[in-house]
Amino acid sequence: MRVKLASSYGFCFGVKRAIKIAEGYHNSSTMGPLIHNQNEIDRLKNDYNVGLYNSLSDVKPKDTVIIRTHGIPKNDLKELRQKDAKVINATCPFVTTPQQIVKKMSEENYSILIFGDENHPEVQGVKSYGKDTDDVHVVLCKDDLEKINFKYDKIATVAQTTRKKEIYLEIVNALILKNKEVRVFNTICDATFENQDAARELSKEVDVMIVIGGKNSSNTKQLHSICLENCEDSFLIENIDELDISWLKNKTLCGITAGASTPDWIIQQVVTKIENV
Repeated sequence: MRVKLASSYGFCFGVKRAIKIAEGYHNSSTMGPLIHNQNEIDRLKNDYNVGLYNSLSDVKPKDTVIIRTHGIPKNDLKELRQKDAKVINATCPFVTTPQQIVKKMSEENYSILIFGDENHPEVQGVKSYGKDTDDVHVVLCKDDLEKINFKYDKIATVAQTTRKKEIYLEIVNALILKNKEVRVFNTICDATFENQDAARELSKEVDVMIVIGGKNSSNTKQLHSICLENCEDSFLIENIDELDISWLKNKTLCGITAGASTPDWIIQQVVTKIENV
């Protein structure tokens, strides 16, 4: 079967950087999953003995602890240092940016609005940098604004790095209509735009679309959602074991894209299997 890869897909800069950092620290552990891909986490464990801490209570003095790409809450980072752990910060620089924006703007008495998923570790980390976390608000759409009472009449807004820019614009426009001053910071990652645009275009020309990535990954789920808009036979898988050959029946061209945390070796396995159908 013919396979066509999206023009932009897979590992982003922040993930490549984090994995390179982790590979340089044998016998260390990450605070929370380094990236949203269990297969790659398993590889780091098997090849480099990079373990995983799910709780700060697991950390012992002098342990080497790698901060995941999504970052961690400010107080958690402080506690790690108080434990005298060796902290290696692999937080993506594009995630560090909204953290610092929230810190600066809240100190200047702006109410803070974050566009993103409140339960996502990236958003939890960004939120923690607010001077008054009760005045740091998180929304997923413009309708969520109706339930928010801002402390100040000045609003500063940032976005989770993997969110859709169209929805962010809707939220920003709604804010501008109701508030005297709105500072807008575009913190959505360019790599996210490129992968999403490439997936959108490819999904228009193929018979079936395979999206490869972690099912708990925000950017991968966004890719799948975009592909479904143009190709109803779009499927999200984490690895080759989840590929159902029946999806390819009576199809001639299969499109493939992958989330920002999906390693090339998993993508190649899927491509090879489909090409041999």
